[in-house]
Amino acid sequence: MAEHENSIKVILFEMNNETYGVPVDQVLSIEKVDAITRLPNAASFVKGVMNLRGLIIPVVDVRDRLQMGKSEITEESRIIVVDTDEMKVGLLVDLSKEVTDIQESSIEPAPAMVGGPSAGYLKGVVQIDENKLLLLLNLDRVLSHEDVDDLRSLEV
Repeated sequence: MAEHENSIKVILFEMNNETYGVPVDQVLSIEKVDAITRLPNAASFVKGVMNLRGLIIPVVDVRDRLQMGKSEITEESRIIVVDTDEMKVGLLVDLSKEVTDIQESSIEPAPAMVGGPSAGYLKGVVQIDENKLLLLLNLDRVLSHEDVDDLRSLEV
């Protein structure tokens, strides 16, 4: 291994007992789920909007977006607030875990069959131990330009 190998910091979270990650540099905060106001005529994966310290932020149900069913909000559910395409969006996840360093050389492209229809939403896959994979989300694909434009109309 090279001495100065590049690594990235990622925040780990779980959905359906699988471990996912997003780059720390895109994460603004991790929040407990509080009041989410439902919106009429929003896409099915848009849970609603929330007030985060005076900012109205759209909340996306990541499970629903990745076609894994709708999230059930529990005591462990979290909203990971990310900054993507110059807008803030809350990502509803089952459980937020920790921050870890990932060596860029350990990131492998996501095979088309990993994740089924949601494989396009993955930036890559990392083997984190003998029996566990880390799925890195590609936030630019999770929230397409069309989705971002729709969500921008919800921002205040």
